[in-house]
Amino acid sequence: MEVSVGPPVISTHFDDEVAICELSAEISGTKEQGYFVDDTRLVSGYRLKLGGDRPVLLNSAAVDHHSSRSEFTNPELVGSDGNQIAQNSMHLRLDRCIGPGMHEDYDLTNNGRIPVVIDLEVSIESDFADLFDVKGHRRIRRGSIRSDWDEKRLRLTTNYLNQTFARSLIIEVNTNDSPPEFANGGLLFRINLTPGDTWHTCLHWVPIIDGIERTVTRPCHDLLKPTSISEVSGQQWIDQATTFDTSDPGVNQAVRQATDDLAGLRLYHHDELAAPGSAMHDIESWVPAAGIPWFVSLFGRDALIVALQTPALSPRFALGSLRALAALQADSYDDSRDMQPGKIEHEVRHGELAALKLIPHTPYYGAHETTSLFVLVAARAWRWHGDRRSIDAIRPHVERALSWIDTDGDLDGDGLQEYQTRAPNGYLDQGWKDAGDAIVMSDGSPAKLPIALCEHQAIVVAAKRAWADVLEEVYEETKIASRLRSEADRLLNQIEERFWWESEGTYYLGLDGDKRPIDSVASNAGHLLWLIDIDPDRAGRVVKRMMADDMWSGWGIRTLSSDHVAYDPLSYQRGSVWPHDNAIAAAGFQNYGYGVEAAKVASGIFDATAKFASLRLPELFAGFTRDPGAFPVQYLGANVPQAWSSGAIIHLVSTLIGLDADAQRNAIFLRPALPVWMSEVTVHKLRVGQSSVDLRVVRDAKGNHEVEILANDGDLSVKIVNER
Repeated sequence: MEVSVGPPVISTHFDDEVAICELSAEISGTKEQGYFVDDTRLVSGYRLKLGGDRPVLLNSAAVDHHSSRSEFTNPELVGSDGNQIAQNSMHLRLDRCIGPGMHEDYDLTNNGRIPVVIDLEVSIESDFADLFDVKGHRRIRRGSIRSDWDEKRLRLTTNYLNQTFARSLIIEVNTNDSPPEFANGGLLFRINLTPGDTWHTCLHWVPIIDGIERTVTRPCHDLLKPTSISEVSGQQWIDQATTFDTSDPGVNQAVRQATDDLAGLRLYHHDELAAPGSAMHDIESWVPAAGIPWFVSLFGRDALIVALQTPALSPRFALGSLRALAALQADSYDDSRDMQPGKIEHEVRHGELAALKLIPHTPYYGAHETTSLFVLVAARAWRWHGDRRSIDAIRPHVERALSWIDTDGDLDGDGLQEYQTRAPNGYLDQGWKDAGDAIVMSDGSPAKLPIALCEHQAIVVAAKRAWADVLEEVYEETKIASRLRSEADRLLNQIEERFWWESEGTYYLGLDGDKRPIDSVASNAGHLLWLIDIDPDRAGRVVKRMMADDMWSGWGIRTLSSDHVAYDPLSYQRGSVWPHDNAIAAAGFQNYGYGVEAAKVASGIFDATAKFASLRLPELFAGFTRDPGAFPVQYLGANVPQAWSSGAIIHLVSTLIGLDADAQRNAIFLRPALPVWMSEVTVHKLRVGQSSVDLRVVRDAKGNHEVEILANDGDLSVKIVNER
């Protein structure tokens, strides 16, 4: 039977605006729901009544990332004129389109045989809660709220003020077929309908952020068509992106959904870094939000991981995030934000708590590996786009990042990367597993700070080697390149000597503040296979360890072994399954020739994808063991869609055909390891630099692969690599 897993809510979003509501369109302030703009909940309550009662929900759904439709009928009612209204004799449609602001369309039709007089009531409440308070279920009002009804202009304005922080929301009535009344905090429309007649009105939710009114521009009932220059450019990005058509229909649907979700996560307010007419204008280069609803902002780690996952989808995509993060690169010390010169930001927020300095996200720099990832992405993106002007522009920021790696990134000068939280409200754990209880010793106790995670060392090795290649190929700076490679080699030796866990056949999760091994079997070791050249025999043992029953759930690799005392399949990062983590592991497996295991991981993730609503992979899901009647269980509060979960879909397909590129040499490299269940992949508009190619990869019954070139614009060299 078909199973659709996911929370029973409707989620829509555009740029930094998000709306989360019940299937009935209602919004509850006691739940993680609302209309959020720029990290503030502008609408915390919404109720709809027809004839004094809730209408009967027929169906509702998001029809695009920015729009939804809800269909209602009526219970048996008494009209405002005292006459009986038969149940199911009326049809109410509510359309919502978000960004900028919210456009609501209300259409009520009398399908009965007698005239009706009926009241439609809309109640909208605003608490202006900070996003962090909503997520933490803290009902705190720090400022004052005042509402005013302008009867002439049919506008309800609600203002919030706390010291210097101000936000406002205007509810504006438009194109109304009957006049509204305002009473008891809500709007009431008295509607007269003869048989067959339809009544219509619009409500515009107009945010005012930092004194700027976001005027609603979407027309009535336009749920699908792009209506702004920004949206048109977003559709153009989808149109020019690489397409992957496989022999597995489910994978094809997942890839299309992932591509659409990545486009829908676009943060348009970062586009000024590549404004039309400027030297940096680039339809491909833009910044994705990390996830909906909690991470609608520029997250350094997330944006960079997505860039590493998706060069085959859009080779210049990474440039948008690199530019935005370069603009926020730290130039001084500020322990209250874990900020140091050259460091790349982790997260920036704009709500009340950030504005009043009650949280450090202004921006906050408490992610250790983001700076190393910045260097790695700059170098690997170069291999795909080959744009000298872009690499020249980013080079000074890379050099500052490398300086941070060698100074503040290495706290005690022993050559290892360690993190130590300084900010009073900062993150305890500063790797991608940043839950605060994720990095544990074998007895379940938290690892002592400062911590040197295994993958943080590997990222530095990969970043220095990759940037050394750029220095040689682009700038002919062989001396500095040689130094970077020597530093990378020394660190790699340390990884092999200090992090290898012989008895478990894997790498230690990390070293604690006393340089003791963090002896917990975790998924982090899979990242090493993706990033660096470890000992091949050890690589094989890591693959085997990752696929053992305590790590492999059947849907994916768990973040922590189920044999660990701290294992919790419903936790955030102590036994759950993260799609991006699995895609990285699969890529690592394929790197060392373990194509069967890579395909098994891909199969598990694709099987899970098929069970989730709209084929959208959430941020994470539970680590329960898969059995014949199982379905993946979504983590409560997970972001959906989430950028690096969407990117994981693209990453997995790219991994199975072994895609890599070298724009300098106008070449594409393929090392395919297609499974039986996906024996053919056709790629259209695969671009490297200024060239593009269409190709087909086919696996025959014996497991051999053939590559057919269907089109080649720019005379790209396509090479099959049989060995690592």
